[in-house]
Amino acid sequence: MECPPRRLLRTLVESNVLLLSSAPLLEELTDVLSRAKFERRIALLRSSSEEFVDLDARFVLVVRPVPVPRIAPDPDDDVVVGTALAAKAALIVTGDKPLLSVKTYEGGRIVTVREALEAIAFDLSEKST
Repeated sequence: MECPPRRLLRTLVESNVLLLSSAPLLEELTDVLSRAKFERRIALLRSSSEEFVDLDARFVLVVRPVPVPRIAPDPDDDVVVGTALAAKAALIVTGDKPLLSVKTYEGGRIVTVREALEAIAFDLSEKST
């Protein structure tokens, strides 16, 4: 059975959904993937955290985050919201509980992977009718 994050990524690619990020978020991804808890998994794939970030960067449109007032409980998460606002994104998909507590931002929603899968399935079903 496919895990929800992998299923979401596959669904997004198959549905031609535009993925967006920013330089600060790609830097954070590099930092997170270089942590010891991911080292073994990445080594099994005969890859490196830098290669994963490079691959990710090829599939996303990189935008410059806009400054935002303090929105998230963790000020470091405001760059996520600033990136979404710059991209006019409908969803921020995250597992970060403090950021999830915000729920919405100017015109967009902050959701879990499962909620994103549900929203995309609903949107695709609406378009097919």
